[in-house]
This record gives sequence, structure tokens and C-alpha cells, in this order.
Amino acid sequence: MNAKHFLLLSLPTHSHINPTLQLAKFLAYHGAHVTFATTTSALRRLNALPPIDKLCYTTFFDDEKNSNESKDVENNVVADAFSALKRSGPQNLSKLLQKLSENGSPVSFIVYGLLLPWVAEVARDMQIPSGFLFIQSAISFAIIHRFFNRYDGLHADNDDFRQEISIKLPKLPLFAAHDIPSFLLPDNEYHSFMVPIYREHIQTLEKDPNPCVLVNTFDALEKDVMCSFPGIKFFPVGPLPIFNKQDLHDKSFGGNMARCSTENYLNWLDSKPDRSVIYASFGSIMVLKESQKEEILQGLRECKRPFLWVIREIRDEEREKYCISGEIGLIVPWCSQVEVLSHRATGCFVSHCGWNSTLESIASGVPMVGCPNFSEQNTNMKIIEELLAIGISVKKNEDGVFPKEEIKKCLDIVMGSEEKGNIIKENAMKWKSLSVEAMAEGGSSHNNLLCLSKCEHK
Repeated sequence: MNAKHFLLLSLPTHSHINPTLQLAKFLAYHGAHVTFATTTSALRRLNALPPIDKLCYTTFFDDEKNSNESKDVENNVVADAFSALKRSGPQNLSKLLQKLSENGSPVSFIVYGLLLPWVAEVARDMQIPSGFLFIQSAISFAIIHRFFNRYDGLHADNDDFRQEISIKLPKLPLFAAHDIPSFLLPDNEYHSFMVPIYREHIQTLEKDPNPCVLVNTFDALEKDVMCSFPGIKFFPVGPLPIFNKQDLHDKSFGGNMARCSTENYLNWLDSKPDRSVIYASFGSIMVLKESQKEEILQGLRECKRPFLWVIREIRDEEREKYCISGEIGLIVPWCSQVEVLSHRATGCFVSHCGWNSTLESIASGVPMVGCPNFSEQNTNMKIIEELLAIGISVKKNEDGVFPKEEIKKCLDIVMGSEEKGNIIKENAMKWKSLSVEAMAEGGSSHNNLLCLSKCEHK
């Protein structure tokens, strides 16, 4: 059998599944045999999985049978869920690898995602090379590596964290405490759970004689950062959202786990002038407080521009409260974000600044108004505002809420015709061009993916 066989493992959330599935599609399009694996409940809930030759789907953890141990990760990331996964995952993975081998399709390379460091241990025990798919930015990886590497890591072997810590990376500005991933701070609710997992990720890579990290980024965006790790082979393979064999904007990107009607938002967008619509969405995990929803609604209304706002699992009473005339704004429970961002009518993205959303915005040339809250979102906001100059951050008030006045002020800047807004829009188009170039045939990320598809990664 000449074709390489890749096994890609993903956690059961949109933010993990979508880039992993995009990577799987690219590898399959270029001749590799690919098995995409996630949990039983996630695979069952996924709609419209692309029927691509050489790409098949399976599970590596039955979280439906373990419902007492493994809660719904999509709604609330909890330590119990990942403890159960780590306990039974290695044995399940070993059985899956053995089954694939017995069926005449042995795995050539394993790709594992965030929060799954134990996969690399299984791969090493079975003498199968592996790569860590880091779905955040290379800068976020560099910060985490600075904390946990065994050579000069700040917390390689101890948990004596300080709230006032700051990080200085080569050729980059200082990252203060509020700029680094929030789980690294001792007062974060997920600190005690996340820190051991990320420490294990870094230490697992250090044990690998040929450590390989795939990052959803591209050379022009973060090459200097990736060059600062001489012992690790980095493969910038993004932005994955814009890969498609026939078209750079992939309409079948990822899978819809929402199981809801999509409503006719595209026709609504078609009726609007170019770059006139404000698109607002805050990811698949973040839950907005009622007070925050009110501020967002009023901020959008006071801009007096058409807006499309995604509110997940909107209740009937909320729909009556928030929904207004489609001539002014449209509120939907789900949409294809890649399609919306690449639509000619979309002029701005009000976002939580997750890395997937940030890359999708970059790939579409859409400026951002950022409302970051947790995890690495503040890190991404610093990249968006200070390093790339493609957006502006909304400032929170003393209650930790993004107020309507600040939302409106930022939207007026980005959507307006004054100098600062024009510079942001020009930069957004510049980075779009560079991202398309990276993923086009012969581009840096495209070439890295081709190299990976042939297992020429060592």
C-alpha cells in the first residue's frame, strides 16, 4: 500500500473539529488515506460531513456510555470529562490502531489536538510518528512553552505562579498578564485543571526525538516566532479555513453540530450593499450574560447599520426580546461563518477573538471589533490590534461588561471613513492577500501540507 494513512483525533467541540477536519480533507484530496476520529456523541451530532474519497470517520471514546463521568464538553469544559477520556482513551486508541492494522490499513502518522497529550505516548509506544496540531496561534504556543519547557521554563516543575507575570518573546512587544492565556493566571477557574495538561504537552514534545507541531497559521503571520524553537519542527499549515480543492472559500467547512434551521441569512446579506453589514458572533462555547446581550443589542442598534448576530440556542422569549425588523438586523441561532465573512456585504466582525474566528476574519479581509473574555482570546486581541492592526478592542467597564457606548465607538471607527478606520481596512485586505498566497498552490502553507501528506516531515 503506497498511500500514507493519517489518523486525526479531535475533541468534540466546533473549535477543535473544524480545523482538524479541514486538515483531514486536504490530506485526503492529495492522495493520503485519512481517518478522522472524535467522540461518539460529537460524531453523531455532526451534520453534512463531507463525503470525500479516502476520508472516513470513527470514534475513539464513547462519551454517551460514560455520561456520568463525561459531561457535554461543548457546553462546559469540565475536568471530569477529560479525566474519563484520559483513563480510557489510551486503551481505546491502541485497539483502534490495532484494528486498522488488521484491516490492512496500518496508520503511518497520528495527529492529535489540544488537551490530548496522552495520544503521543500511545503513538510512541506503538512506534508510530505523531504531530501535535496546535489550533491556537504560534505566539500562544511560545508563551506556553516559555512557562513549561524544562530548560528555562518559568514553571517547568512548580506551580508558584504570580499574577503580575509578563512575557517577552523575541522580536515581539511585552505580553503583560492580561495579554497571556487566562488559564495561566492563578485566579482563573480552570488554572488547576489546564496547567498540568499544557505542561504535559510541552514535556511530551521534549521526549520525542523528532518533535513535530502543526500550527494553524502561516509564515508571513508568525514566522519569526516559529523560528525561535530550533529543536521543534514547525509546520504552519493555515489558515485552514480557506482551503478547498476547487475554491479558496470552502463552503463545506467543518460540520454543523447545532441541529437547527439555518434561516435565510444569505438572501438577507445579498440584499445589502458591499461592506455595510456588521457580523457579530461569540463562538461555540462562550455564554453571554443577559446584561451583556442588552449592551451588544443597544450598541448594534445605535450604529444604525445592518447587522447579523448569532445567538446560539436562542429561546422563544429571547427571540421576541432581541429580534427586530430584518431591514435593520437579523438574529439567527447558527450560520456558516466562513460564508458570512467571505460575503461581499460583510464589513466588520464583532468577535470573541478565538483563533479560528480570527483566522477566518483574516482570510476574508474583514476588520474586527474584539470582545475577548478567556483562554487565549486576549493574546489574539493583542495580535489583532497591535501586531496586525486589523481591528480594535472594546474596553470593559468596572463590572466586566462591554458597554454599548464602547461597542458603538469601535464600530463607528472600523465601519467609518476616518483615517484610523481606513488604515484598519487596508491592513485587513493586505493580510487577506498574504493568507490566500500561503494556501494557494506553491504557497508556504500549501507546500507544508503537501510535505506532510507524503510524511516527509522529518
